[in-house]
Amino acid sequence: MSAVRTDSKRITTHTLQEMKSKGEKISMLTAYDFSMASILDEAGIDVLLVGDSASNVMAGHETTLPITLDQMIYHGSSVVRAIKRSLVVVDLPFGSYQGNSSEALRSAIRIMKETGAHAVKMEGGAEIKDSIIRILSAGVPVMGHLGLTPQSIYKFGTYTVRAKEEEEANKLMEDALLLEQCGCFSIVLEKIPSRLAKEVSSKLNIPVIGIGAGPHVDGQVLVTHDLLGITNQFKPRFLRKYADLHTIITEAVTHYVDDVKKKQFPSESEAY
Repeated sequence: MSAVRTDSKRITTHTLQEMKSKGEKISMLTAYDFSMASILDEAGIDVLLVGDSASNVMAGHETTLPITLDQMIYHGSSVVRAIKRSLVVVDLPFGSYQGNSSEALRSAIRIMKETGAHAVKMEGGAEIKDSIIRILSAGVPVMGHLGLTPQSIYKFGTYTVRAKEEEEANKLMEDALLLEQCGCFSIVLEKIPSRLAKEVSSKLNIPVIGIGAGPHVDGQVLVTHDLLGITNQFKPRFLRKYADLHTIITEAVTHYVDDVKKKQFPSESEAY
């Protein structure tokens, strides 16, 4: 088993660019709370994404749409208080930036001021160009997100692989180049063909991070609860489970309940 990283140098957007230049892969996971973020940061994760997937993982919603800006700020500030090394990126939630660029800027500024995060992430390409430019003009770093964009799930109507057809693949490439041109420091590609992801990564100078986009990108991101096997119903092809915490936690709690019922906890040595 690998040792916990002791390198305490802060990760910045510039660091990620250097990593791409050197061919060093970027590791990225989601985090929503102080305790988990502390562990992930200590373990050496490069980027922590305070994802709007908190809507699913933490609140039990079917989609990412219900989570609010205030809730994202709560999760973001909890994560930021935990980290010493990782770059923290917070998702702009649905409805906080699509309306107009002024609203988008207000949302991004609130996240940066109230959480202490280092960047925001936004889903979409040309259709949100004005909002991206407006946010970047205020000095807020932006990570893009193309491919399967969960905030548009009702538009797509399915979570299947995106950009398999030539027209959509061409649009994705155009959007990726546009996001780089606008000034985004990185892009997430979700659930697209590996061949297309490789082409995008090779054409862009900024780091490309994949989730279900194959190995030929500059980094990978997963939802932490999926990777650790805390959630056990979500089983897409791209997910590799590194632990089965659902079983471990269930067994531990069952043991605890049994001890309490049998009056075996607490023991005399555990009392004052």
